[in-house]
Amino acid sequence: MTRRDYRNEFSTADQLDLTSSDRFGQLLEMLVESGFDGMAEAMELLLNEAMKLERSAVLHARPYERTPERRGQANGFKPKTVHTRVGDLELAIPQTRNFPFYPSSLEQGQRSERALKLALAEMYLQGVSTRKVTAVMEELCGFDVTSMQVSRAVKALDEELTQWRNRPLDEIPYLLLDARYEKVRIGGTVVSCALLVAVGIRPDGQRSVLGVSVSLSEAEVHWREFLASLQSRGLHGVRMITSDDHAGLTEALAARFPGVPWQRCQFHLAENLLDHVPKGVSQDEVSGELRSVFNALDRAEAERLLARMVEKYAASAPKLAAWLEGNVPEGLTVFDIPVKHRRRLRTNNLLERLNREIKRRTRVATLFPNEASLLRLATAVLMETDEEWQTEKRYLSMKTD
Repeated sequence: MTRRDYRNEFSTADQLDLTSSDRFGQLLEMLVESGFDGMAEAMELLLNEAMKLERSAVLHARPYERTPERRGQANGFKPKTVHTRVGDLELAIPQTRNFPFYPSSLEQGQRSERALKLALAEMYLQGVSTRKVTAVMEELCGFDVTSMQVSRAVKALDEELTQWRNRPLDEIPYLLLDARYEKVRIGGTVVSCALLVAVGIRPDGQRSVLGVSVSLSEAEVHWREFLASLQSRGLHGVRMITSDDHAGLTEALAARFPGVPWQRCQFHLAENLLDHVPKGVSQDEVSGELRSVFNALDRAEAERLLARMVEKYAASAPKLAAWLEGNVPEGLTVFDIPVKHRRRLRTNNLLERLNREIKRRTRVATLFPNEASLLRLATAVLMETDEEWQTEKRYLSMKTD
């Protein structure tokens, strides 16, 4: 809904009523008496009133009003200090219950704040001097920033990122896991470190980045420790896990999530297939047959088509037939969940897109000076993505009737 939509949500009488209110009169009096010196206080009043109006528009009801169109309840206010060019504004952010809401007047500032944190994280990991960081932040923020403030901001950034990584989790019906590698200097040697990432689909159908960790490899012990950390934070209720066939992951899943069905990414299975097609056999033909298996209406049909493939190539390409029989069934678990959920959970494409966003940020670094710097930047990117997901429409409709 645009700002113009919010304005049109209420009648002219409502707007005139606001204009004649005591608060608006207080705003005019403040500007008349103090001029520019009263801009900060005036902005506080104006923004606080605008945010309350916007909340009422979103909920389709004013405070204490009951209407048939009402979509949620007002739930008090949350204090927030916003740094601006006219000074610090002490705002009261309207809260809601049972319906998502964040004031559009602050969305641009929120995006800028996230961008600033990412820029700071990138400069910090590159070893940029505090003096240079100060100059950049002054340019971005529009007001003077001292070196001490930059140091405090760096410390606060690390604390915020750590707190986000350790936040409590809840029920997650669908869990997706993936890993990518980045070059990190450890003990004077450059090594490839695994960046482990977990994403979940909540009971309300929204996506959420659950956790991130940096490990020396994808060995079973590292995956197991990562999964254990998610469980210690409250992760439970997992019905299915989707991932690629990462080294050590299946053993770790058996240890930490015994009995939970595992869906092997169909996209990567289709890619792996090409490595097992011998000369003289059409790759296009075999790939088309595998797509028919994955696109079957139900598991029984998929298994019938797979058995036909195995039988077809048993004599002419026995190694291909053996690979099909031993690996493709791991990509059929998705047939056991509701039909409307299958397309988005049969592959790891959601995490592949997320990894591309991480790579877009990490490729400027080329080489990370330590594991902490990689974790810092990756967390900042994932935290930004997670915040954006919370304001988007549901990824899955969890109603299965």
